[in-house]
Amino acid sequence: MKNYFVLGIIGLYLLTVFPLAIGAEAGNGEALYMKNCKRCHKLNKKGMGSSLETMAKKYQNNSAGIVDLLNNPTGKAARMMKKFITGLSLKQKEAIADWMISQSQGKTKAKTNIAPISEDTEACLSCHESVTPGIVADWRTSRHAKTTPEMALNKPVLEKRVSSETFDKGLKSFVVGCYECHSQNPKLHSDNFEHNGYQINVVVTPNDCKTCHPTEIKQYAQNIMSHAYGNLNNNPVYRDLVDSVNGIQSFKDMKTALVPPDEETDADSCFYCHGTSIKAKGLKTRETAMGEMEFPVLSGWPNQGVGRLNPDGSKGSCTSCHTRHAFSIAMARKPYTCSECHKGPDVPAYKVYAVSKHGNIYSSLGKEWDFKAVPWTVGKDFTAPTCATCHVSLIVTEEGEVVAKRTHRMNDRSSWRIFGIYAHAHPKSPDTSIIKNKAGLPLPTELTGEPAANYLIDAKEQEKRRENMQKVCLTCHSDGWVKGQYARFENTIKTTNQMTLAATKILLTAWDKGAAKGLAQNDSIFNEAIEIKWSEQWLFFANSTRFASAMAGADYGVFANGRWYMSKNIQEMLDWLEFKLKGKTQRD
Repeated sequence: MKNYFVLGIIGLYLLTVFPLAIGAEAGNGEALYMKNCKRCHKLNKKGMGSSLETMAKKYQNNSAGIVDLLNNPTGKAARMMKKFITGLSLKQKEAIADWMISQSQGKTKAKTNIAPISEDTEACLSCHESVTPGIVADWRTSRHAKTTPEMALNKPVLEKRVSSETFDKGLKSFVVGCYECHSQNPKLHSDNFEHNGYQINVVVTPNDCKTCHPTEIKQYAQNIMSHAYGNLNNNPVYRDLVDSVNGIQSFKDMKTALVPPDEETDADSCFYCHGTSIKAKGLKTRETAMGEMEFPVLSGWPNQGVGRLNPDGSKGSCTSCHTRHAFSIAMARKPYTCSECHKGPDVPAYKVYAVSKHGNIYSSLGKEWDFKAVPWTVGKDFTAPTCATCHVSLIVTEEGEVVAKRTHRMNDRSSWRIFGIYAHAHPKSPDTSIIKNKAGLPLPTELTGEPAANYLIDAKEQEKRRENMQKVCLTCHSDGWVKGQYARFENTIKTTNQMTLAATKILLTAWDKGAAKGLAQNDSIFNEAIEIKWSEQWLFFANSTRFASAMAGADYGVFANGRWYMSKNIQEMLDWLEFKLKGKTQRD
């Protein structure tokens, strides 16, 4: 018992680092205790240290014993206690001791929460309210901090935010706190470590979130985003593109040389969004406010990319959209969250949305919308779509009719994959690195545009997804409006593919005539000027035009980064080819 008391009393001294004690009257023992001690010494249950109730009984009628311990700390925690003891005066210590002794007569009653916090999470909070106060403050604002799984299960079907039907006894009656998330599946986590008597995982993964959200996790696993790391890193063509962008160039003797990028550069660039591979590499001792502690050493960390490879073998990161530790559905529904990774010239979804009529309505009126409501009622909770409206959220009418079911497979309502060298039907598998076209390249189309049909969804599935999206559109627009918009969009797919093909034919001619080195020479297809221009043709200009058409942000798809640049780029590629061929002829 003494050890528990000694270990727990650390909280008394930790807080003296801050000017909390100074603001309390020297003679007000209760105020001093509440400000300096309570976060480690709960009133009637064990936290990081023994409860007030336990200590009051132990030191009954012996306030001098408490003061003596404060003046002369002993045991395992002595070093830390001595470090912070100077923060309290003798009078303050005596006031605290006197008030603690008075509690043996039952004058203090613990407050109870409507949604109780587990003792394990209370133990986490007792330290982290001082060590990482921002994290704790975020969590306290969250639904997790105010709702138990049992309470969530009792919601009407359309209002439920959990998809699990049962919870074990140890979880269902407490709010979802630190321990409930960071202790799941410890045997699967290579990042699991002993921390103040608990086995804790550093990284919370989709497999851990599956405890409450199994349907959402299953859907996300079928999502291209969940395979974003492998789809980039395990595809030789795209990996070559990454190296050409992130590699370090040097110049000597009228030649450039490329050194492939290191892992830190990749993690700071493409894999920030695609996700890194996180691995545990042993333990390292660090000095903390609580003394020396051991923590796992993680490579690929920090990261919250959508296709992150986690230490438990799972893929993805729920916090890409539901940012920890508030996990706000309102944040996930707003376009700013998607803009973290969908803002650049390759996937300019946010920029296009911002100049669209929908984006204008959101910017003007969005502050009046209810982003927390579940289900989300069109016309009542919001009056124009955000990214989540079209791709993810459960949408209903004011009569309660379901317009679109909640999904975490982002392409359930998308008939076309508009990102790529050519727009094409969506792949059947979220793992696109398995695709091989007729030329043997890991691409969903040939370089000349023909689809690798065996790997892509068929016309019937495309129509089903098209109808899923149009149901959302039809809640605000007439059938004629929606059909007209889709006709324009699919015409844009046709014309941007034609423009990409024109650029590709120029590149193929350059390779064929020896003006550039390409696949036949086993050379990179991204390291010469004409190849870089070809990449820009589809990666920036064609993609921007398609996004602008899909989301009715026409201006962005014309001069900002779209049709004008596709035409300009083709002419520049042709001029470059003619110049190189002329120079080659003169040399020959």
